[in-house]
Amino acid sequence: MAAGIMADAAAIGAEIAELRHSIHAEPEIGLDLPKTQRKVLQALEGLPLEISCGASLSSVTAVLRGNRPGKTVLLRGDMDALPVTERTGVRYSSELPGAMHACGHDLHTAMLAGAARLLSARQADLTGNVIFMFQPGEESSGGARIMISEGVLDAAGDRPCAAYALHVVASVLPLGVVASRAGTIMAAADTLHVTVHGRGGHGSQPHLASDPIPVACELVTSLQTMVTRRFDVFDPVVLTVGTFHAGTADNVIPDDAEFVATVRTFSARTRDRVKNMALRLVRQIASGHGLDADASFVDGYPVTVNDQAEFAFSERTSRDLLGDARFRAARFPLTGSEDFSYVLEQVPGAFLMLGACPPGVDPATAPYNHSAEATFDDAALADGAALYAELALRRLAEA
Repeated sequence: MAAGIMADAAAIGAEIAELRHSIHAEPEIGLDLPKTQRKVLQALEGLPLEISCGASLSSVTAVLRGNRPGKTVLLRGDMDALPVTERTGVRYSSELPGAMHACGHDLHTAMLAGAARLLSARQADLTGNVIFMFQPGEESSGGARIMISEGVLDAAGDRPCAAYALHVVASVLPLGVVASRAGTIMAAADTLHVTVHGRGGHGSQPHLASDPIPVACELVTSLQTMVTRRFDVFDPVVLTVGTFHAGTADNVIPDDAEFVATVRTFSARTRDRVKNMALRLVRQIASGHGLDADASFVDGYPVTVNDQAEFAFSERTSRDLLGDARFRAARFPLTGSEDFSYVLEQVPGAFLMLGACPPGVDPATAPYNHSAEATFDDAALADGAALYAELALRRLAEA
């Protein structure tokens, strides 16, 4: 089975690459991706699929029903680009300044369309159903959650017994190498907003004002101390202040000082604890200086957690399909976040990384995902399409 899938994937490799290049040249950002949606629909045309499009986003949901009844498996591929101006110089570079497929979602979309072709060709031998989830808005818009609310998990009539997603990386992993781990694979990402309210005045007479800047600075350092002193190093927290704004002139004490931080956590329990502790710390330190502070958390993506059994199944499948040397068990989670986490909160499954670093480039020093210079090799496309298809075939056969 594995050899046949690999050969068939290689045979359509050029067509998958053509789709990828077309999507890459016309990147779209967020939830509204009409050109990308149209290209996906064209790629699926003629296949024995039940296809529906999203109501509030440019999603595509396609259901393949096997010749024999059985369980359902979901495969996800995200489609949106990033607000980055491309500097790769590839011949199919983005034609739109300020937009680029810098995270490889163009590959995910093309690979999933390829998997739909591979599995459609095996419909007669398929037991059960496959849901192909073509998702907009992964880069901060939470498209997966919206697709879930619009019924993607119930598209085949019953909830999937398993769900899988692949994500390419432009560096770190050599070309064609798959990596993942059981349990937490990616962090939760939330945002902390803080505004310290003081009373403005002349910079030469701070005693007649209430300066919010030193209090805000103390909060930044105290939050870092909280992270290192109050949380287990083996269930870590990453808190980074990305913006800090206060004042208009060197001799004016402002009324307010504000900062915003990203907060990454690796378990639901620690995520809840850091929210409560950070908010209390901010308010109490401000109060200790006689000032008020507004503090709030904006929830981002939850922790992405691989089911133990589905990870073990994905590892076996990857090793059988690609060879033992092309699978690596990741020691640690990634500090990035993923909205496939919303799917994995409701369906057991696994999130896998696939190396797409061009040959001849050192993965350790290659530009990483989200870089304007990140490049992804087309050779990963056939491997990804085959792996998507093989995961679905084997999981349905075992169900």
